[in-house]
Amino acid sequence: MIKDLNILIVDDHPMTVNGYANVLSEEKFEGYNLVFTKALNCEDAYKLIVESANKNSPFDIAYLDLSLPPYPDKNIFSGFDLGMLIKNTIPECTIIILTMHSEATLVDRLIKEINPKGILCKSDIDIDEFLNAFKVIFENNETYFSNKIVKSIKDQVFDNYNLDNYDKQILMRLSEGILTKNIPNYVPLSLSTIEKRKARMKNMLLQGKSGDDYELIEAIKKMGVL
Repeated sequence: MIKDLNILIVDDHPMTVNGYANVLSEEKFEGYNLVFTKALNCEDAYKLIVESANKNSPFDIAYLDLSLPPYPDKNIFSGFDLGMLIKNTIPECTIIILTMHSEATLVDRLIKEINPKGILCKSDIDIDEFLNAFKVIFENNETYFSNKIVKSIKDQVFDNYNLDNYDKQILMRLSEGILTKNIPNYVPLSLSTIEKRKARMKNMLLQGKSGDDYELIEAIKKMGVL
């Protein structure tokens, strides 16, 4: 039985909206018929989202550009506000953010407040990656961040824990299987300094729990840094 997959695409550039729809339309997704709904501003998108939430065929996936003409009457000023609206009215809808910005503070806020299934930096992707992101999110049920977004996440983690470039180098060498005693051959620090830095990182990243180098690396990998 063929099931409709209702996809909302919101962007203030008509050619971009149509381009996204065309790319997805050219692919075959077994068992699904892709149905596209398009909006070019916050007002139209708001009305479509509210209507979708009130009927038996809510949106399954929503692509949201962040920079959009606002809808002041409903306090909807951006794709971020639309994302919050969808999260509250159609919680089962998969949200994918499209943006020209990749600042760490913005990415951190998006993840914490909207928790989208994907964040794609427009200057970072081409047609192939756009399609691959959809497959990863929809078919594999995994999260997808484009390269600049991943870098922002990594930078934010290091900023949060006050880790510097030497700390990054130590972690990289440990992840490569290099023993601590040999790291001075790769990082211009004394062995005692490296051990002190490693102990400090374990205390922060393992939240005060004792652990070996493997647990330290696993903790940093879970944060998406390595």
